[in-house]
Amino acid sequence: MRIDVLTIFPDLFTGFLSTSIPAIAIEQGRISCHTHDIRAYAANKHRKVDDRPFGGGPGMVMMCQPIFDAVKAAESQDSELRAVRVLLTPQGERLTQPRVEWLAQQPRLTLLCGHYEGIDERVIEELKPLEISIGDYVLSGGELGAMVLIDAVARLQPGVLGHEESAAEDSFSVRSTDGAHLLDCPHYTRPREWNGREVPDILLSGDHAAVDRWRDAQRIERTRERRPDLLQNSPLAEAQPLPAANNNKPAAQVARANRSHASGEVGGLLGQTAPEGA
Repeated sequence: MRIDVLTIFPDLFTGFLSTSIPAIAIEQGRISCHTHDIRAYAANKHRKVDDRPFGGGPGMVMMCQPIFDAVKAAESQDSELRAVRVLLTPQGERLTQPRVEWLAQQPRLTLLCGHYEGIDERVIEELKPLEISIGDYVLSGGELGAMVLIDAVARLQPGVLGHEESAAEDSFSVRSTDGAHLLDCPHYTRPREWNGREVPDILLSGDHAAVDRWRDAQRIERTRERRPDLLQNSPLAEAQPLPAANNNKPAAQVARANRSHASGEVGGLLGQTAPEGA
C-alpha cells in the first residue's frame, strides 16, 4: 500500500513514521508513506497557501490551486496505482473499524490535511475525496487525524503485528454471530496476584474452550455496559448469563465471536461491498 500525505507541516510525520507499528509496516514493505509539502505548489513567491474568506469572518481559508496541484503531482507518482482520496475533516463520516478495514485493502491512499479555518469548497468538489472525521471535536489541522488513519491501516497489513490473530481480536473487529461489533475482553499477565487482585482462575485452567467462552461472554458484557449502542439491533442487548470467572462452567447463552481479518477471511467485512459512502 502506498500512502501520500499532503500537508503544510510535513515535519510532523518524521518521528511518527519512524516509530512503532508504522515503522514496522514500512520496514517490512507493507506500506510506503510519502509526505508532500503543499506550500511547494503555491504559485507565489511567498509560498502562500491561504487567504481571507469571502463574506468576511475570522480565520484563513486554504486556497484551491496549491492543494489541487499538490494532489495531482503526488498522484502522478506511481500513477498506475489508483488512489482513494481522503480529506480529514470534522464534517466527515466518523472513522470506524469497518471503514479502516476497507481502506486497508486499497492499494493507495491520498490523505489531505487541511488547516486554518478550512479549505476552499471548490477544490473539495473538484477532488471528490472521502471525508473522514476521527471524532466530534476540532483539531488545528488534519495531520493528527492522518496519523490515526495511517496507524489504523498499517496494523492491519499482513504480518505487521507479528501474530495473525492480534488485529482480529481487537475491539470492533470481533463480532458476535449476529454481526454485532464487540469490545475486547479484559486481559491479564504476570504476576498472578497484584495489590490483592487475582487473575481469574479460568484463565489459568488450561481449558482453552472454557477460556474462549469466558472471553466471548466478557466481550458481550463489556459492550453491553460501555457501548450499548453497538448492540441496538442485536438480541445480545438483553442480559445473558456469564460463565463464572473462577470455574469452567460454560455460559448458557454466549454467541461465538466471528473475527474479521485484514486478509478478507469469512466473518469480516473485507472482500465485500465497501461501507456506505465509499
